[in-house]
Amino acid sequence: MAVDVAGRRLFVAELGNGSIGVVDLSTLQVSGRIRGLNEPQGVGYLPSTDTVYVASAGDGSVRTYRGRALEEAAHIQLGEDADNIRVDSAGNRVFVGYGQGWLAVIDAGQARKLSDIPLHGHPEGFQLGNDGDRIFVNVPDANVVEVVDRQGGEVVARWKTGQAGENFPMALAEAYGKVLVAFRAPAMLSAFSMVDGARVKDARTCGDADDMFVDAKRHRVYVSCGDAHLDVFELEDGSFRRMASLPTAPGARTSLFVPELDRLFLAVRARAGEQAAIWVYRPAR
Repeated sequence: MAVDVAGRRLFVAELGNGSIGVVDLSTLQVSGRIRGLNEPQGVGYLPSTDTVYVASAGDGSVRTYRGRALEEAAHIQLGEDADNIRVDSAGNRVFVGYGQGWLAVIDAGQARKLSDIPLHGHPEGFQLGNDGDRIFVNVPDANVVEVVDRQGGEVVARWKTGQAGENFPMALAEAYGKVLVAFRAPAMLSAFSMVDGARVKDARTCGDADDMFVDAKRHRVYVSCGDAHLDVFELEDGSFRRMASLPTAPGARTSLFVPELDRLFLAVRARAGEQAAIWVYRPAR
């Protein structure tokens, strides 16, 4: 998912339908769709140009759509399994994980690929450091977290995850100097030092984790999981403890926390007798 805060639009990848749903956040109704996509997975939004970026696993493409009408503006071919997208608004760059181990670097202004950063396996969750120099990448195929030098375009550190596997979601708690990683096997949340990759804290979390976000205002972490739970952790001095485990719906693991709106959006799949929906959570004070 991605959000246009000013335009109050939420963009939701509908992989099975080959589309991107557009939700009007003023009415909480679907206001439109981008159709004809081949397994859309990653969605990003660049406010400065009012552009939506969509990565599709089926054809390995990144397509861009601009303005309120969401007219297609560009088509960038990458390779198989185009997946997660991260947008660097300040640097006017878009990063896309794809293939057997690549991060594509896209010039947002010219809508063209500038380079590929090689990794040691397919990238799952990754985050751009606010320092502008580093990218932290989950590479579950190799049981590592890789640290990329953004300027040099290469991996400069590899943090082994030990017996923990399937590291998919990631979030940065930069105020505490920590990289937070959620594992699926076993279901666990871990904190790594941003300085040297030392693993400093582990805690049990919900199963089949797919998205995770830091609420800097409340010093909390939100983890959405396919086992029908949304876990809430309290951050304290870089450590954490689970405050709550909220029941959701089976398979509802895709989420987006938007600090500017103070809301967490959870994508809930269609079930017997119920349509697919977006559940909206307001964090407790």
